[in-house]
Amino acid sequence: MIEAMKNFLAGGIYAILSEEHSLGRSNLEVAESILKAGVRVLQYREKNKKAGAMLEECLALRELTRAHGATFIVNDHVDLALLCHADGVHVGQEDLPPAAVRRLLGPERIVGLSTHGPSQARAAQSSGVVDYIGVGPIFATKTKKDVCDPVGLDYLRYVVEKIELPFVAIGGVKEHNIAQVRACGARMVCLVTEIVGAEDVESRVRSLAAALRA
Repeated sequence: MIEAMKNFLAGGIYAILSEEHSLGRSNLEVAESILKAGVRVLQYREKNKKAGAMLEECLALRELTRAHGATFIVNDHVDLALLCHADGVHVGQEDLPPAAVRRLLGPERIVGLSTHGPSQARAAQSSGVVDYIGVGPIFATKTKKDVCDPVGLDYLRYVVEKIELPFVAIGGVKEHNIAQVRACGARMVCLVTEIVGAEDVESRVRSLAAALRA
């Protein structure tokens, strides 16, 4: 896990795959462009595919991320993460509790948790089982159908000042507002449709990474 967490601590772009927003391209095709552009944390998040198809994709993505030295996270599905030897699992507030996920994954894999306010961030930090948190949604987003209202930049500032866990800012982040997120202290930013929905994925990732470093 130490090696996998280095990619979080280094900061940069955290990319989430979403085939329905990928302009007809496969997750594997988009992932290859994302990784070629230098992204070192990639999450697989599919809600409506059959289990067998998801496992097949995760096995291929695990090989691809390993070849690029990237950390591979699976959203929600602990079974898929174990079967494909992913680096970790990310869960939401209404999914399996992080402590249960940790019991299944063991100590060597990463557990990430979405948070939407200070009390959730504090609970994650005090749990002793969460390795990083998602902070958001910062801005309004339509990528997820069950997303909560935007939490805004004030919650991001709170996490920067008060929480010691590594974190990734997420939700409605685009090239035109990534500077605002960076200015609040975020070193790692998660994007979905801004990346996978781009005509030229590799070029878009490089542009976003440059904006985040600026």
